[in-house]
This record gives sequence, C-alpha cells and structure tokens, in this order.
Amino acid sequence: MINLMKLVKFAKKWKKLAAPERKRISIPRSGEDEITDNNDRLPVASKGHFVVYTVDQWRFEFPISYLNNNIFRQLLAMSEEEFGLPRNGPITLLCDAMFMKYAASLMRRNFDQDMERALLIDIASSSRCSLSFHSLLQEQSNQQLLVC
Repeated sequence: MINLMKLVKFAKKWKKLAAPERKRISIPRSGEDEITDNNDRLPVASKGHFVVYTVDQWRFEFPISYLNNNIFRQLLAMSEEEFGLPRNGPITLLCDAMFMKYAASLMRRNFDQDMERALLIDIASSSRCSLSFHSLLQEQSNQQLLVC
C-alpha cells in the first residue's frame, strides 16, 4: 500500500509536469501601439493594453482607451457577427493589416468627425475591411493635414 504523503507528492509532481506555467515575454515599448508579424506571437498583452489579430494573422496591441473609439467598436461588432465571441483564442478583426495600420494612424492623430463618419460608412458597407477601399480617404487625410 502507498503512503498517503507519497501519493500527494506524486500527484503534485504530475500536475506540474502536465500543465507548465505560462511565461511572460517582456519587450521594450517603442510607441503607443505595438505591431508584430506572424513569427512573434506574444501570449499576453502589456498592462493597460489589448491585443487583436487581423485576418492575415498580424498582431496589434493597443491601449485600452482605443476601445472607446467608434471605429474599433464597429470592427469588433463585425468580428462578432462573422466569427462569434472567441472562447479560447484571440480576437480576430475582419480587416487586413494594412487597413489596421491606417486606422491606428488615424486614431493616433485624433481625426475629425467627418473622417470618422466616412470611415464608419465605408466599413459598414463593405463585408471585409481592406486598404484598397480607403485609398481615397488617405488622400483626403493628407490634404487636410496640409491645410492645417
């Protein structure tokens, strides 16, 4: 017969071997939003940030304050309609990396209400966000920056 203490010790040992702990990867922050490609999968977002993936598997890390933005809300709603709520996986937005970089740059610059409305209408009218739909908006944005 096995001693109870040995049995408990044995169970703890197997528990440790069966489920190793997640290790955090610490990276230096270079800007407000962190963009990495397919090869650098980080399991956890930095404190005060959230992580989303695009359909082409790019990882974007943004401050939580971006969740108050109407563009992010629209993208999250579209993602929920298309993919449902993620259970054990990452949040995947229904847009490509180029569009996400463009939207992030607009949000960093605090663009005006008209630009936001135009982008929201474009997002709602298309089933999948891609930068090719938004090249005209980019030209308008550059013109507005020159005027200011």
